[in-house]
Amino acid sequence: MSQPLGRVLIIAGSDSGGGAGIQADIKTVTALGGYAATAITAVTVQNTLGVSGVHPIPLEVVEAQARAVLDDIGADAIKTGMLASVEIVELVAQLLDGAGGVPAVIDPVMIAKGGAPLLAEAAVEAVRRRLIPRAALLTPNAPEAEALTGLPVTSAEEARRAGEALLALGAQAVLMKGGHIPGERVVDLLITPAGETAFEGERIDTRHTHGTGCTLASACAAGLAQGLSLVEAVARAWDYVHQAMLHAPGLGAGHGPLDHGWALRRH
Repeated sequence: MSQPLGRVLIIAGSDSGGGAGIQADIKTVTALGGYAATAITAVTVQNTLGVSGVHPIPLEVVEAQARAVLDDIGADAIKTGMLASVEIVELVAQLLDGAGGVPAVIDPVMIAKGGAPLLAEAAVEAVRRRLIPRAALLTPNAPEAEALTGLPVTSAEEARRAGEALLALGAQAVLMKGGHIPGERVVDLLITPAGETAFEGERIDTRHTHGTGCTLASACAAGLAQGLSLVEAVARAWDYVHQAMLHAPGLGAGHGPLDHGWALRRH
């Protein structure tokens, strides 16, 4: 049987540099054989050196984009990225409630790779209260998990505790990303009420890591949209991101992008 197409509605910000945000999301879903549609929450001015401007899209326009997609094309999964404000977080919660049980992959984007804040401080509580309970999969890195739980995340054991705290807040599953935790190996932990699965590999010594979080979350969403089990979707996503990092094209003078199309150049 052929793989289902898998429709993914992505609600996130635009990255003019193309390495993260909506651009990375579309590339990822497409590379994995899915269909990407979008509702853009903000336009950012950025490149590999950092973010120099954030311009929010009016709330009613964000909502109109999402409803236009859901009412016509539909979605098999919804992935969220940069939401920027309390108002957009509240809107997304409403959209998820009206989406008929479509699984949501929530990437709690808070800080850009270069350090620029991408989520208002007041919106962190809104994410905790409104989006975590609606997440089929939550994909925080260590700093994001610390902000959401108030717990330190500097080791695998602390990551496990934070992941369990996020489950207690209502997430169906949590993928605790280990890239910020020191060590020669990177361990990501998929934590569910039924147990955990570890995804582990050698740390790649590279500055080309821009958009890894967006890419991983979108790859997970594509898998869920195509009917893969949660573990299968995360395993495929993890391998895809690993290879995209290894094949990074070396662009820019800062945190460079991945090669989202690496599979097209394998032969």
